[in-house]
Amino acid sequence: MMITKQTKDLQHLDFLSGQVILIDKPLNWTSFDVVARVRRLIKVKKVGHAGTLDPLATGLLIICTGKKTKEISEYQAQNKKYTGIITLGKTSPSMDLGTEVTETVLPGDLSEEKILIARNKFLGNIEQVPPMFSALKHNGKRLYKLARAGKVVEREPRQVEIYSFEIIKINLPDIHFEISCSKGTYIRVIANDLGKELGCGGILSSLRRTEIGDFNVEDAVDLNVFTSGFSIGE
Repeated sequence: MMITKQTKDLQHLDFLSGQVILIDKPLNWTSFDVVARVRRLIKVKKVGHAGTLDPLATGLLIICTGKKTKEISEYQAQNKKYTGIITLGKTSPSMDLGTEVTETVLPGDLSEEKILIARNKFLGNIEQVPPMFSALKHNGKRLYKLARAGKVVEREPRQVEIYSFEIIKINLPDIHFEISCSKGTYIRVIANDLGKELGCGGILSSLRRTEIGDFNVEDAVDLNVFTSGFSIGE
């Protein structure tokens, strides 16, 4: 069964046998925070998510429980779609607003045409170097933990595919976008690399995941609404 915002009577569902839950992850929550909340509510230990969303990102998070956790890799492999804002003239170690931001002056000749030309370099098969502030592991340790300790390690570039990169609106220094991409794509890296291409730096100042495969955030249940479906306090 797929649990969406239309699902009623949550307390009587068999979460141990397995459920797939579409959650609209709130701002400032880690994906693990959401898993922990769901695990506590349904009282089932076997709970996992199919694709990390950064704390500063919102949107679709697929949660699997019980026997359905065997399907996590299947959901992880599906294409993703995001909307968000890239802010030019700023850089940060995490490539978003999660760490200290350094500001630079925008080039005087920066135009919509130059932005679109630069955008085109991020279409199709591209290589990305994963950010230090990520959940990837190096010698058994999460990269973000090493980054917080001031350490930087070499990361091998990875190939990802950008199916579409639409510029919805340009209101400098902000670029509003929609990106459809393959598994493993870091939108923060695209923001950073686009800024480099334009000679002014760039960070991801807003991100929302709207689709995973055929699943849409419009069908996802708000985490507070999901919580209210159980007679369990915080």
